[in-house]
Amino acid sequence: MLPSADEALRELEIAYSLNPGPWVDHSRNVGIAARNIARKIDTMDPQKAYIVGLLHDIGRRVGIVDIPTHVYEGYVYCTQKGWDEVARICMTHSYLLMDKEFEKLAEDAPLKSIGSYIKNCVADDYDRLIQLCDALAVDYGFVILEKRFVDVTRRYGIMENYIRGWDVAFSIKEYFEEKMGCSIYDVLPDIEKTTLLTKKPWKPPLE
Repeated sequence: MLPSADEALRELEIAYSLNPGPWVDHSRNVGIAARNIARKIDTMDPQKAYIVGLLHDIGRRVGIVDIPTHVYEGYVYCTQKGWDEVARICMTHSYLLMDKEFEKLAEDAPLKSIGSYIKNCVADDYDRLIQLCDALAVDYGFVILEKRFVDVTRRYGIMENYIRGWDVAFSIKEYFEEKMGCSIYDVLPDIEKTTLLTKKPWKPPLE
């Protein structure tokens, strides 16, 4: 089950009141990118793409948290709401390598729960789409993949499997471009302008 687009947008407003930050505008842009790409593909539902894109990071509503925590919290929250399709995207969007990210299953929660889930999950086009759009959208618009990878690395540093994940992202890009019959960049508003902007990496406010 999915929420409506209006419900999803309200959820983002509530989440922003709980944990303000650029992640909310990023989430809106992920939704727009996913919808615009899905519109060019006959086998995809643009409205579903938009909604799961809007809510992929909803786990950040709980506060400033790391990648596994926001992934898991989003899954739990959406499962409680009955939004199983969104809950799945909350789990898969940060793990481009899918089960290969969890060749050694972690013992600590929530990584153990995430790994168990993803090992039993085969990526579909919506998983791939949000993984890609997560790498295309920033809070101020859309950027080419290379720009986004640099932005994320400046914030978090080089983590294990980053480079392998970049390779997967480019493969996903090519996969969707073949289905679309054009470049993904052709459907992202003002990307030629926003890619050239350079903002300092966002850091959480000091308490």
